[in-house]
Amino acid sequence: MPETFFEGQVVDVEPAPHVFLVVGIPGSGKSSVSAGLARRFPRGAHIEGDHLQDLIVSGGRLPTPEGDEEADRQLLLRARNASVLARSFHAGGVVPVIDDVVVRRAHLEFYREHLKDLPLRLIVLAPSVQVVSGRLAARDKVLPVDWSFLDEALRAELAGEGEWYDTSALTLDETVDAVLARG
Repeated sequence: MPETFFEGQVVDVEPAPHVFLVVGIPGSGKSSVSAGLARRFPRGAHIEGDHLQDLIVSGGRLPTPEGDEEADRQLLLRARNASVLARSFHAGGVVPVIDDVVVRRAHLEFYREHLKDLPLRLIVLAPSVQVVSGRLAARDKVLPVDWSFLDEALRAELAGEGEWYDTSALTLDETVDAVLARG
């Protein structure tokens, strides 16, 4: 019987040097920066929180300003799923770059617990609310709610955590360069 291509193939090689968690409010540039950052590595993966949420095809709930216990549970479920993917990519030598809306300390601590023992770099994107509003107005994807009020929560609850970048006057490449320069 001939040997198959996959026999003896090792999936996990030397672990990746970093695991990135890129956070900010909607419109802060998380997805663009995360994809750009992942592309800068020989092997990089962009894990987009919104896409993980979209995998729930029945009964999915998105957060509301009024609060929704089930939506909050699903946010933590997507954080756990992003963390599982990040662990797998990291072990396989692929730099994982997670992007998600994280503005509450409890949400950040949930991620940290699920990513513990990994070389985590927390990247906080914090452009001005005016810049975020302009970016959102220029998008094809329209948000049904103005989430700019989350900026205050982000700045209060995550102050002093991770690496902060005011990307108001930075291009995508300049932002990625700044993250990599802190390496």
